[in-house]
Amino acid sequence: MSSDALKKRKSKVVRSEGGTPEMKRGRGDGEQHDARVYSEDVELDARDPGQDYLQYKESCESLATLMSEIQALKANGAKDGCAEVEQKRMQSCIHFMNLKKLNRLAHMRLKKGRDQTHEAKQRVDVLHLQLQNLLYEVMHLQKEISKCLEFKSKHEEIDLVSEEEFYQEAPEQISMPYVTKTDPHQLTLARLDWELEQRKRLAEQYKESQSTKEKIQKSIEVKKEHLTSLQPGLNAIMQASLPVQKYLSMPFEQTQKQTEVARHLPPPLYVLFVQANAYGQACDKNLSVSIIGDVDEAKALSKPPDDSQDDESDSDAEEEQEKTKRRRPTTGGQLDDKRREMLKRHPLSLCLDLKCKDGSTLHLYFFYLMNLNIMTVKTKVSTSSDLNTAISAGDLLKSDTLLSCLYTSDLGRDTPNPANRYQFDKVGIVSFADYLEELGHPYKWVQSLGGLNFPDDASEGVCAGSSLSASQMESTMKLLRGRLQSRLALQKQFASLEHSIIPVSSECQHLFPAKIISHLAHWNTITYEEYMTMPYTRHVTDAGLAKETDLYFMSVVERGTARLQAAVVLSPRYPEISPLFSLSLSWKGERSGSTDDNLRAMESEVNVFKNELQGPRPGHQLLTNQISRLCVCLDVYLETEGQDDGVEGPREFPREKMCLRTVRGPNRLKPFKYNHPQGFFSHR
Repeated sequence: MSSDALKKRKSKVVRSEGGTPEMKRGRGDGEQHDARVYSEDVELDARDPGQDYLQYKESCESLATLMSEIQALKANGAKDGCAEVEQKRMQSCIHFMNLKKLNRLAHMRLKKGRDQTHEAKQRVDVLHLQLQNLLYEVMHLQKEISKCLEFKSKHEEIDLVSEEEFYQEAPEQISMPYVTKTDPHQLTLARLDWELEQRKRLAEQYKESQSTKEKIQKSIEVKKEHLTSLQPGLNAIMQASLPVQKYLSMPFEQTQKQTEVARHLPPPLYVLFVQANAYGQACDKNLSVSIIGDVDEAKALSKPPDDSQDDESDSDAEEEQEKTKRRRPTTGGQLDDKRREMLKRHPLSLCLDLKCKDGSTLHLYFFYLMNLNIMTVKTKVSTSSDLNTAISAGDLLKSDTLLSCLYTSDLGRDTPNPANRYQFDKVGIVSFADYLEELGHPYKWVQSLGGLNFPDDASEGVCAGSSLSASQMESTMKLLRGRLQSRLALQKQFASLEHSIIPVSSECQHLFPAKIISHLAHWNTITYEEYMTMPYTRHVTDAGLAKETDLYFMSVVERGTARLQAAVVLSPRYPEISPLFSLSLSWKGERSGSTDDNLRAMESEVNVFKNELQGPRPGHQLLTNQISRLCVCLDVYLETEGQDDGVEGPREFPREKMCLRTVRGPNRLKPFKYNHPQGFFSHR
């Protein structure tokens, strides 16, 4: 760049700053110090921000234009030292200087605005503090005013007599009506004086009554000592009278003890205790009731907790909380504790002993689940003599099956209380049947004996009462005794059947011919699943006559090469519901009721015409009579079956039975009906 260009550039810079080059040099040399000093703060107050913004936009546009022109000149081949390029550069520098000044002014304007804002905030804070102080003073004054208004004198707590009684009862020197009727303050003072006089009189009366009470107390203590001295003599008399009580069957002492313990029974067990005792005394001398369990624990449940116990429990709770903080129980452990608490039984329970004529006893243990509000029962059977333990009779006297379906469809596997389902969901109990072995069975008739009623419609609620228990007591006791007798009879029969002996009572001998050749070869139990898979029992299962609660057996009757299999369904309500037989014959092929009309007729003989085989009431011999009838029918079936005349030799099944006609009708049915006393067989 040439020296002339540099001089021109410097002169332009000096002019843009507001003076000539000579003036700049003069200022730089320290001259003219008395001239007016330039201040941007003063200039800032005089400048308009809007004009600065417009000047900023113009400078930016001019700068962009100069840059584009310089670029165009260089693109056209202009060199760096060209005068036109240098001039535009100088103009660009001037615009840059102007932008820097505008930027500086903008920052100063921003700082000034912030300072003003800060000062305004400080003023607002000062005013806010003053307002808070005033509000605090107002609140303090309001509290003082309310205290003054709420002030109550001690005399206001005294329940004074009414003004009418005061003027009627108080003497004139105290009431002073000529003063008190016009002055409320004097009236209050007079009433207080009268109250004081009355209390002095009452204090004197209290002292007199206290002395009288002490005299009476002393006389009571003397009488107590006399009665206490009588207690040993009365105990000796009671002990001496025990043989007389036992001989007269009047156990007063035992009854008194049980009555005292019964006070701590829960309401359902208490209702059952009272009704069972009443029924035993009035109708059934062989029914006895006893209370078992921890009486002290039951008393603790009925007592309200004391304050001292609350303090101890609080300290124990704090210790338990500290322990739990150290080691928190798992979620599974918490659920187990909740389940145990949900299924907790009352400490006391009832035992009903139901004796039969043959010496056997049915022990019924009744429990009450406090949180579920239901009753459960467990059973135990004791006999006077040891029964022959039959393998097939293993489930007859079990607690799970002994009382099943005592009433129709009452399986006792699920809780009858609808509210328990929601309680089980909270603690994760899927089915109450998983706890039957531990807690017992919640039969519906058990709830009725305890006065509990859980209708299907939950909106009707639960009602408890002795009338419900009394209405069910007699019928239930009869059913229980009948169930025990039928199971014991079945157990004896099963013991004989397992040894291939069909016991027939003397009262039922006339139902069968004198000679029965077919015999029982096998008797055993089968499962419900095995019964369902048999092809010849399909008609029973399809009709819904086989249920999981029934007992299932397999009997095999044989004669020669013929083998008759009979699948038996035994209902828990036997003999009220008769056993159901399904037959399959293995002789010259496999035959069943669906393929052979005569086998279907044999099933009808034992299933349909069961009333002929019932025997004497209550009909415990029905099962063995049905099996005997089955043997007779097999004899008739085999003896009347046609034989091939081309085969030489004796008949496999010679005719032993007398039949009027061997077959009849297009189905070729055989005569299975036995006619007594003629002794022949005929068709039905």
